[in-house]
This record gives sequence, C-alpha cells and structure tokens, in this order.
Amino acid sequence: MFTSRTLLEGKWPIAGLAVLSVAGGLWCWLAATISLALLAFTIAFFRDPEAVAPADDWVIVAPATGKIVEITPVSETTMVAIFLSVFDVHVQRAPIAGTIKRVQYHAGKFLDARHPDAPAVNESRLIEMETADGYRVVVKQIAGLIARRVVSWKKPGESVARGERIGLVRFGSRVDMWVPKEAEIVVKVGERVKGGSSVLARWPAKPVAGKWDGMSTADRDANLTAAGKRA
Repeated sequence: MFTSRTLLEGKWPIAGLAVLSVAGGLWCWLAATISLALLAFTIAFFRDPEAVAPADDWVIVAPATGKIVEITPVSETTMVAIFLSVFDVHVQRAPIAGTIKRVQYHAGKFLDARHPDAPAVNESRLIEMETADGYRVVVKQIAGLIARRVVSWKKPGESVARGERIGLVRFGSRVDMWVPKEAEIVVKVGERVKGGSSVLARWPAKPVAGKWDGMSTADRDANLTAAGKRA
C-alpha cells in the first residue's frame, strides 16, 4: 500500500503536519484535530498500491488512476487525458513494456489541472517510450494548482515493464498519453481507470513504427503542444 519512495516524496509536508499535530496536542485540541486529519490525508495521498497488468501483450494500460476527460485525434496519434483528483493514487505507471527513449522537463505555470490551458502551459514532464516492435507512446505528467512537483523515476535508455512505476505528480493533476492513431481506444470519456491495470487501448495487428520515427523531436513536441491547447 505504501512504498518508501513515495513516502519520501511527501516527507516535508508529512513531517510538518506531524509537528503541528504534536504542538496542537499540547496547546489546542482543535488545532491538533485539524492537523491530524490533514496528516492522515497527506499520508493517504502518497499511498502506492500494487497494480496487476494484464498478461495480453497487445494492450496499452492506463498510465494513471483517475477519470478520462478527453480523447482527441492529434496528427498521427490519439491523445487520451486522465484527470487525477486529490483522492486518487498519484503514482504513474508505464502503459507499455519497452525502452525509455526520452524524458523532458518543461517549466511552466500552475493553473488548475482542469483549466483549458493547463496541458499546454503548466509545468510538465514528457516520457517517451518504445516497444520492441517499434510502437511509440508518450506520457505527459502535468502539474496542477496544488501539485507543485512532477517527478520521474526513469531515464532514457532504461527498460520498463508494462505497469511499472515511472513517476509521480504531487496532489491534483492530469496525465495525458499519446498512442499511434491505429491503436484501438477501448475507453470512453467519463470512465474511471486504474493506473497500471485498466486497458486503455489495443495495438493494431501490424506495427506502425514509421509514423513517428521520421518526425523530428521539435515536430513531435509541436504536436503535443497543439494537443494541449485543444484540451
């Protein structure tokens, strides 16, 4: 349910609330009660339950736990957006098994994750990965109004298993994912999904690696930015 890595990400707010709880217990029971409630919520926020990925090699799983808020065609890809409330698990997981090709941080604003401009202008981190068959998927961690830190636990060149932990966004946020347009999307807007286990899409019968391989990094980023502006 909890891992040392996620709890370490929340060590400062947890420690601060623990101190306030103790201090409140000495001088003011109301302050102590409020601090304890916030402490319990904060510890629960950094929970990291296990996820069991499907055995089917032809599926793409959800990179995050939350609600599907958008499914949009973008150039040669389809973008699926997931909104994470403060009550959702905020650990991100690899939607596919493969190799990390690129991890790129973008400094930005901290608009509410539900704001139309948030995907394009907020602080974020792109994680691009590729399967052994040449399929490419991009996951974008997007900070929100309360989420002030986007964390990645993977580096380019590292291998990942489908459903493996790849990062975390602290407090309410959004995670977008781009898959080749040939992939069959099997979820709908409004559905809730569980990171690392819920199936979002299925690969087509034939690899389409050439779709993004001939595209420069700048062109890929332009496509992703355009998708964010539509969100």
